[in-house]
Amino acid sequence: MRKLIVVTGGTKGIGRAIAVRFAREDFDVAICARKPDELEKLKREFGQHYPAARVYTLSADMADRKQIDSFVNFVTQIGQPVDVLVNNAGYFVPGSIATEKEGVLEDMMNANLFSAYHMTRGLVGQMTARKSGHIFNMCSIASIQPYANGGSYAITKFALLGFSKCLREELKTAGVRVTAILPGATRTASWDGVDLPDDRFMSAEDVAETVFAAWALSKRSVVEEILIRPQLGDI
Repeated sequence: MRKLIVVTGGTKGIGRAIAVRFAREDFDVAICARKPDELEKLKREFGQHYPAARVYTLSADMADRKQIDSFVNFVTQIGQPVDVLVNNAGYFVPGSIATEKEGVLEDMMNANLFSAYHMTRGLVGQMTARKSGHIFNMCSIASIQPYANGGSYAITKFALLGFSKCLREELKTAGVRVTAILPGATRTASWDGVDLPDDRFMSAEDVAETVFAAWALSKRSVVEEILIRPQLGDI
């Protein structure tokens, strides 16, 4: 049976690069994102470049619990075991804790943390039943290094790393691997408008390659955390 990777927020940046990397290795791909037109565009492009890969898409906002449940049900109804889950959905709003807009913390907790929590709860049962699977949580340098103007984003990413650590302990005897990815500045749409040369950023493809390499290890080993920075350091 073909393998299946599930990627939340997978039409752009790191999520898309990960989906591409696994599709190149004959994985089928299930992806959600908020914008249906971007999902349709991705599906067409995958059909052109990776025709062997079956691509399943659903428009869903991972900040909304009901839509998370809809995506879990959508993936379950594919009828194919989930080999890899990448909890990638999330976003960044700059600001300081004292002055950022009311509700920013709650909104980013929904998107950056609770989406991973509920997606994992929805799909991990089938992994533990098979004693096989790999869960990647897209954390951040901000998970370990707070910075000015990071505000609620850093709080949510610290929490996501804590979630990953707890999950790793719970699943180690169940045959399910858990890896936290902590990328530094990566050239994605989040950095549009920033006047810095490309060599100050990592590429999304480098992050995807690292994720794939962690998955490709034998099941006897797990990379618990991957910290990856631009060669010239943090921005």
